[in-house]
Amino acid sequence: MNILAIDTATERCSVAVAIDGNITESTADTPRGHADLVLPMIQTLLAEAGLSLAQLDGIAYGRGPGAFTGVRIAIGVVQGLAFGARLLTAGISNLAAVAQQVAKPGDRVLVCMDARMGEVYWGVFECTLNGLVHETRSEEVAAPERVIEQMASSPPPSVLAGTGFQAYPQLAEIATTGETFPALLPRARDIALLGVHEFEQGRGLKAADAQPVYLRNQVAAVKRI
Repeated sequence: MNILAIDTATERCSVAVAIDGNITESTADTPRGHADLVLPMIQTLLAEAGLSLAQLDGIAYGRGPGAFTGVRIAIGVVQGLAFGARLLTAGISNLAAVAQQVAKPGDRVLVCMDARMGEVYWGVFECTLNGLVHETRSEEVAAPERVIEQMASSPPPSVLAGTGFQAYPQLAEIATTGETFPALLPRARDIALLGVHEFEQGRGLKAADAQPVYLRNQVAAVKRI
């Protein structure tokens, strides 16, 4: 199976190509400019792989949560490419992509990503014997204190991951049996890995059905008078 994967939801703009299980990736860490970077990165990576869009089986993308503009860039690019080449799409949680980087079979991973405005995007994932993570509770956007409260009544995670642990030191109150990875950003490589599974399970969607997941409706802080 040949798929393209892209992610522009965070400070990292990344593109990956998976060809029969072998994944190559290109990344650029920058706070802005993803709209200018992503298409040339796709063109270069496909050329290096000797593939055209028509030879792909689908396109996977980071569907959020993440920066509003970044998530919209991914949706626009994916819809344009997939519609033109008549390809199916698969939206992958950016939180799951972070968990996938550090998870081993049997791990329970708590991911907290800095959502600004005093909140984090967070979710809990478990890694099965096939090495892939799956969501065990619905993703949320919440204050760190709510995450601490909710996790106090849940089985302790074996791994903590994501920029939320760097931005909000109080999250260190959450007990873990393993390591903490406080600076991880999602990668297209992991989105490709999870995307292949989605396509193999027959869960690919038409280009028009590619949708973002924001979790937060309010995009800016309201000034108090």
